[in-house]
This record gives sequence, C-alpha cells and structure tokens, in this order.
Amino acid sequence: MNGESPLYQRDPEAWQAYLAEGNRVQPRKRVGADVLFRDQTGNVLIVEPQYKPGWDLPGGMAEANEAPVAAAAREVAEELGLAWSGGRLLVLDWVPPHGPWDDSLMFVFDGGLLTLSEQQDITLSSDELASYAFVPAEEAPAKVGPRLARRLDAALRAMADGVTVYLHDGRTVEPVVPPR
Repeated sequence: MNGESPLYQRDPEAWQAYLAEGNRVQPRKRVGADVLFRDQTGNVLIVEPQYKPGWDLPGGMAEANEAPVAAAAREVAEELGLAWSGGRLLVLDWVPPHGPWDDSLMFVFDGGLLTLSEQQDITLSSDELASYAFVPAEEAPAKVGPRLARRLDAALRAMADGVTVYLHDGRTVEPVVPPR
C-alpha cells in the first residue's frame, strides 16, 4: 500500500461516505419471524390469516431495522394479543426468490408451552386472522403450505433435539467444504 494508511484511518469522513454508498446499493433481504407455540399436550398453535390462503404459524415480516425476535414478539401481540418476550431460535431458513418475491431469511423461535390461562387470553386481530387452532404436531405440517411445512417439521425436530437448524428453502444444507 505504498506506506499510506488505509482510508478509514486517513479520512474517516470519506470512509463513512464509502460505507453509506455500499449500504445504499447492496441488496437487502426480507426477514420474517414465526413462533412455535404448543399446548400442554404438545399440539401446535397455527393461525388462519384473512389476507392469504391456508394456515400459518403466528408471526410475520420484520419492519425496517427491527430485530427478528422483536418482529416475532410484535406480531404475536398484534395477531393474538399475547405478550411474548422471546425464545430460543429453532430455525433460520434462507428462502430463494419465488413468484414476485425476492429471497428472504425466515426465523422460527420456540414459543414454549402456552398455559390454559394464556390460551384463554388469545384475542385475534380482527383485520389479520380469521381463526386459530391447536393441532397435533404430526398433523400441523399438512395444514400449512409446502415451504412452511418443511420449515415447521425442521423446527419440531430442532426443538426435540435442542439444536438450531439452518435450512435452504426448508431443506437441510450440507456443509460447504472449500476446494483444496
């Protein structure tokens, strides 16, 4: 480097401008965050949105600069009227572009067991959800679309195994081994 110091040391303002330009032009990812709640018998809570077909897990899309777990907590409060403060990450799923959507990162957090009192406190958002149901864990994947079914199945396994799983479109990713 001819003995010159790097830009970040030589001209901090130019370095900040360089970073800001990179932030402006680099791609951004959509982020979604769902929560896997269960009842005392192991049934899974699924919700029926009014704005799209089929069943889903409670949760939704993160807002700009919102942490995934905060997005999940906000969505749970909005959709179900429940205060949830976060839980263990079960799944991180990279979803490739499909239909009109760019790629996204989808998180699934462990919501734990809802007590009978918490279940009775569920208040559906009138403009988002039509209904909710607790369904047996083995039946839940069949109630949701194929992409979410793979993610939900992985989340149930991750919960049982005490691990976090990284997926590509709901499928386990083989470790990447650099070429020699």
